[in-house]
Amino acid sequence: MKGRVAIVTGAARGIGREICLKLAGRGADIVGVDLLEEELAQTVKELKDKGIKATGKSTNVTDAGAMKEMVKGVVEKFGKVDIMVNNAGITRDGLLLTMDEKQWDQVINVNLKGVFIGIQAVSRPMMRAKYGRIVNMASVSGVMGNPGQANYAASKAGVIGLTKTAAKELGRKNITVNAVAPGFIDTEMTRALPERLTEAVKPLIALRRLGEAEEVASVVAFLASDEASYITGQVLIVDGGLRM
Repeated sequence: MKGRVAIVTGAARGIGREICLKLAGRGADIVGVDLLEEELAQTVKELKDKGIKATGKSTNVTDAGAMKEMVKGVVEKFGKVDIMVNNAGITRDGLLLTMDEKQWDQVINVNLKGVFIGIQAVSRPMMRAKYGRIVNMASVSGVMGNPGQANYAASKAGVIGLTKTAAKELGRKNITVNAVAPGFIDTEMTRALPERLTEAVKPLIALRRLGEAEEVASVVAFLASDEASYITGQVLIVDGGLRM
């Protein structure tokens, strides 16, 4: 990936941070996007300490104008954008019957609308270059559903449909669009869940453990590479066998 320019949203911590490190380790220049400015600055510092060209952008993925300006700035600075990883996401869990509209709207806005805006923002420069790799973060919840996550599951199912449509529309310009659907991964988000819940899930996973963020990042890096040049419109599930 030497010479490639990658934008990663939700880059401050968890899976997003690991994606930045993985892509950088393969030679890509990194633009990390997140609203958690202090943690994003730490990620960028870690990359720079390793000699990687990296910069951080505090940009709201639900703001179309701000995202377009951010991408415009990246193209002006680096000359192009080769890779877009739409990873930013949130949870606002609750049972369907008691979930309020605010919980629903917040999750759909960030997890689904944010991916739509991210794809739109990079499509034109990628089309001009006739090259692009877009990887969207879905979830096994969007494939099989999950009690207490109606909003989250719906948003991630939407990401899968959006990914397939974008792949069909952009393929003629040599732009691939794929999704990665993690299962239960050991991140800040899952650590906030009750321990009894994560322990109850482990027996349902064929590998009998939670996944590591680096394991998801490796799949993202593959889809963002030239090794995956003939793969598009696909959803790669990284769940240790949970869905089985």
